[in-house]
Amino acid sequence: MNNPTAGPDELPIVPGQSQFGPRVDAFDERIDELLEQLRGHPIADRVFSTASHVGDFSLIWHGIGIARGIAKGRPDQVIVLAMMLGAESLIVNQGVKRLFRRERPTQTGDDRLRVRQPRTSSFPSGHASSAAFAAMVLSGWDGPKAGMIWWKVAAIVGISRAYVRIHHGSDVVAGAVVGTMLGLVGRRIAKRLAP
Repeated sequence: MNNPTAGPDELPIVPGQSQFGPRVDAFDERIDELLEQLRGHPIADRVFSTASHVGDFSLIWHGIGIARGIAKGRPDQVIVLAMMLGAESLIVNQGVKRLFRRERPTQTGDDRLRVRQPRTSSFPSGHASSAAFAAMVLSGWDGPKAGMIWWKVAAIVGISRAYVRIHHGSDVVAGAVVGTMLGLVGRRIAKRLAP
């Protein structure tokens, strides 16, 4: 729904359906149909709603960064990851999202699940972007075995946003692509700053 009286932190948004064409709409509808088969299952609801919550403000990635830094004795990597997550968030949420201003599938999420109401537009998903970005940077430090864990966590966080109906499926895919691309650059910077 358009909000012509949006405040300085809120962007006027345009309808999400058909903004990117019928193929994207069909993809989004198919993803929602698939996720609807899981919605209402207590374990799936708990996993995905929790993942959505801990993805807010990249809390899960800051927590992982701190725990990992303590375990490895690498406070430098904790600081570098935190700074880079902040930069990634700024680029995506205040940069890329302003180019598209896509309306979310719902303003408050699925009625069966509680989620924080976001104030930015829908495309791309910031949760999916930060998750892919963090997984890419952490994989660069930890190698492929640990990297598999980071990518699995990233996938759950990204999917959670379509699951709770605060993002379209295509928003999540685009967020993962953007986060991966930024993460490729971030990984090089991270290895130089905290090898």
